Amino acid sequence: MSAPFVVGVAGGSGSGKTALCRALAGGLGPERVAMLCHDAYYRDRSELPAAERAALNYDVPDALDTPLFLEHLRALRAGLPARPPRYCFSTHRRIGEDAVVEPRPVLLVEGILLLHEAQARRLLDLALFLDVPDEVRLARRIARDTSERGRTHRSVLSQFEATVRGAHAAYVEPTKAFADLVLLNVGRVDRVAETAAGVVRERLARRRVVEAA
Repeated sequence: MSAPFVVGVAGGSGSGKTALCRALAGGLGPERVAMLCHDAYYRDRSELPAAERAALNYDVPDALDTPLFLEHLRALRAGLPARPPRYCFSTHRRIGEDAVVEPRPVLLVEGILLLHEAQARRLLDLALFLDVPDEVRLARRIARDTSERGRTHRSVLSQFEATVRGAHAAYVEPTKAFADLVLLNVGRVDRVAETAAGVVRERLARRRVVEAA
């Protein structure tokens, strides 16, 4: 099998990266697509008391275990499986390992700070950035974190104002310049996915022509 075509999906917290990846996988064919989430690689903070863990800024580059993430991304590019850690967002601790990610023709990699790391950018064949206004991202984050991550409305709002908004401006927004394609994602994600899928198919076809030459 040739090396997978690696698509990076970046954008701020609540920009719809996971939803886009799921829709994109559906459009390209789930059996042809593997997914790797940068969020799984947050550093384990088990050594800290719960109050200290909750007060940390999780939207800065140092919050992530980049060496392990790059190791797994390189393995998948080389046609080898990888087993990401499993991370608990309620307690900010690692709780073992997640299911094995098997190499497939297309690898979707998503993360807030994905394009911040130069080494990660070099491993991508296509970089997408989801551009979404702060108020829309905040509303989505509140909905997600209260229903899926055991958070309260107040805690999500407080964290957004204390760390997320500033970190987005400092670390995430500037990486838009590294994207091959910037997509506005404020409406139906299937329309955005259709555009992205078209670009992926075009790039894949171009690569097949080069490989066959």
